[in-house]
Amino acid sequence: MSEQQVKKTPAVKQPRQDMPRQDPMVRKHNFSEVALGYTEEMALREASRCIECKKQPCSKGCPVNVDIPAFISLIKQKDYPGAINKIKETNSLPAVCGRVCPQEDQCEKYCTLGIKGESVAIGRLERFVADAAMAAGKTGKPALLPATGKKAAVVGSGPSGLAVAGDLIKKGHQVTIFEALHKAGGVLVYGIPEFRLPKQIVQTEVDYVAGLGAEVKCNFVVGLTMTVDELMTEAGFDAVYLGNGAGLPYFMNIPGENFNGVYSANEFLTRSNLMKAYSFPGNDTPIKVGKKVAVVGGGNVAMDSARTAIRLGAEEVYIVYRRSHAELPARKEEVENAEEEGVIFKLLNNPVAIIGDDKKWVKAIRCQRMELGEPDQSGRKKPVAVPGSEFDIEVNTVVIAIGQGANPLVASTTSALNTNKWGYIVTDERTGATSRPGVFAGGDIVTGAATVILAMGAGKIAARSIDRYLKDQPLLTAEEEAAAAVQDKK
Repeated sequence: MSEQQVKKTPAVKQPRQDMPRQDPMVRKHNFSEVALGYTEEMALREASRCIECKKQPCSKGCPVNVDIPAFISLIKQKDYPGAINKIKETNSLPAVCGRVCPQEDQCEKYCTLGIKGESVAIGRLERFVADAAMAAGKTGKPALLPATGKKAAVVGSGPSGLAVAGDLIKKGHQVTIFEALHKAGGVLVYGIPEFRLPKQIVQTEVDYVAGLGAEVKCNFVVGLTMTVDELMTEAGFDAVYLGNGAGLPYFMNIPGENFNGVYSANEFLTRSNLMKAYSFPGNDTPIKVGKKVAVVGGGNVAMDSARTAIRLGAEEVYIVYRRSHAELPARKEEVENAEEEGVIFKLLNNPVAIIGDDKKWVKAIRCQRMELGEPDQSGRKKPVAVPGSEFDIEVNTVVIAIGQGANPLVASTTSALNTNKWGYIVTDERTGATSRPGVFAGGDIVTGAATVILAMGAGKIAARSIDRYLKDQPLLTAEEEAAAAVQDKK
């Protein structure tokens, strides 16, 4: 279809542009990015589908309030620097969000074209703009307000912390980011594999926030190197934001979880992603993966673990999940990618034990078949065990990917900080304020494991509140918060 034909064809009639990807039989043997991104021609075709709705339902579905019709309109005009600047008015990490955010459940879910057909591929267009800006060396830099002389500490350099830091610097405040690991980026570097999110992309986004003026201190464990109390009393910070994530792995508490060859998904992915164990001995961190691997869980982390195991040389990789395919919580495209790469789905099965040999190495995982019963509190049908249905799957490695909780280190070393029964920090959802004056929090340490963009949304809310706190202004009311979100888009 020529450019002239595209212009004449009604948007609703134009097909959504597929994302080019590496061939499954090739990509399963490398850690290079699977999704290859739009060409300029494809991006222009996809952008032409946007009808630029006046009410902007897509923007209402964006946790950071990106003015989506405006940036897509700039793509249509081939004004890519203008498009990236428009996105970065409210989103400091577009190259990341364009790759890993579940747009199908957020902005694209509310796209008008999606009512009768396929929604505009907003995430893919966001990635195109971000990549084009990086390739041209024009990542966009917003205007900064005059320096206020106020200092804010941000604990954690994941998406929530980076969002807070970027917004506070724009307001003229001095920001220092404290990261426990040796590399900044949080879950973006230790949790998400290279083939989904190249680490150079993350580094570029971290460098962007640092380029705005944030100081980034790695190998600094808040709660150990210094406590939050000490940051405020001894280091002179006027406010602290806790965006330290949820990094405490959950296990199933079944027999055999202490055998050699059993990993938490956190350890398995951190070894591979952050420590680059896939290139051992070129890098110092080893990772032992047998020929047969079972990954327990059905979310994105489980898919990441299974697809990583394939690339590390496993010949058979199983996803063991207690519900059916329809209830898999992972993104549809991640499930499809895993299936294409040869991952075997053992659905409606629940592990009840891990079997080891006489040297305490894993040799099998014992499962029990399940049936779906009535819906539970989540709205999904509850899995019910089938008596006498146990069976063994021969495996050498088991990765437990059933979620993670709050690491208690920061909360337990901070005075007057309230947490709930699960150890997550309690905040005012409207402002991000905690029970401790001057201390704010957001992201996974408040909500539990969620998405990158939701963590960023929480960071933006907290940044507005911290800005007001540093200026000795009262925190926003619900009505003022709504108005501020609208203002973000202007």
